[in-house]
Amino acid sequence: MTLTPERKSLVRSTWALVKPIQDEAARLFCGRLFEVDPSTRALFAHSDMTTRGRMLMQTINVAVASLDRLEKIQPAIEDLGRRHAGYVVTDEHYASVGGALLWTLEQGLGEAFTPEAEGAWAETYRTLASIMQAAAAEDGASYPASERAAS
Repeated sequence: MTLTPERKSLVRSTWALVKPIQDEAARLFCGRLFEVDPSTRALFAHSDMTTRGRMLMQTINVAVASLDRLEKIQPAIEDLGRRHAGYVVTDEHYASVGGALLWTLEQGLGEAFTPEAEGAWAETYRTLASIMQAAAAEDGASYPASERAAS
């Protein structure tokens, strides 16, 4: 599946419905993530979750606003992926985050979270996550797993 103009439009329109409840969406997301993948809790052991939730929502805001020009924000997405590699984020964590994101959107959007919306969001997440994972993998060649695990 490709991130078509229709899918981008659907992501934008559904995100507009979530924006007014971003703080609640962030709380839902974090709760769901920790529920489905307790190993992610350790990644946030020293974090203020309210701040982290706001950062997540800001990141999604930028990504959604930039869907027509991802190449402009690709360096920032790649940098985010490299930073996540340093936090020892695994492919399994990316899968857990994607699942928690879709669940959160379903909770926040209710009936507006149609199968089409779910597909558009899943494709958007996969696109962004694959950019992050590729950058993390490239960076991993110069930053061995043993060093990441020690940090």
